[in-house]
Amino acid sequence: VLAMARQSRAINEAVEFAGADVIDIGCGDGAATITLYDDNRPKSIVGIDPAANAIATAAARTGERNIRFAAESAYRLPYPDKAFDIAHLRGVLHHMDHPEQAIAEAARVARTVVVLEPNGYNPVLKIIEKTSRYHIEHGEKSYAPATIDGWLRAAGLTVALRRYSGLVPYFCPDAAARLLQRLEPLVERMPFVRVVACGTYVCVGRHPE
Repeated sequence: VLAMARQSRAINEAVEFAGADVIDIGCGDGAATITLYDDNRPKSIVGIDPAANAIATAAARTGERNIRFAAESAYRLPYPDKAFDIAHLRGVLHHMDHPEQAIAEAARVARTVVVLEPNGYNPVLKIIEKTSRYHIEHGEKSYAPATIDGWLRAAGLTVALRRYSGLVPYFCPDAAARLLQRLEPLVERMPFVRVVACGTYVCVGRHPE
């Protein structure tokens, strides 16, 4: 819970969502989409994911919010160029076979692209990727932040923001999680330490004016 909450704050701090038209690419069951909406009050959100069952679950959660969910591929979005103010990709690139294509499509349909991914410079994450049965079976991976920056630039975007955040891992025992949460603000401010210690990388790409 603490890890998810820090990720939400990191996204909220990275870009101004209030009043914006947003596309949430790889929305899954819609839980993070709804949190994004409730935290920021954008004008609208379109959440897309290739899994029809997840989209059905997401749609059932929408309530009165101005959110629409659709089963679509991130590689071929059925929207015109610059249809959205912001494209939001939270923790989805490392599940994809062709993440650079998803970034290119996001950059096509939105003026600003915000990405949150596991920090590929974190050695602990890399060890887990190589040794965890779950990670191996599900093809879980992380990318170097420089690689993600390169995808944004290749899509014609300028990298306007780069941040490392989060110290509490998923499934962390409560006592350890509370300790790490207290250390988190300090570590996030340490220029070199945060690059290898923080668990997530957040970046924002924008089309040049």
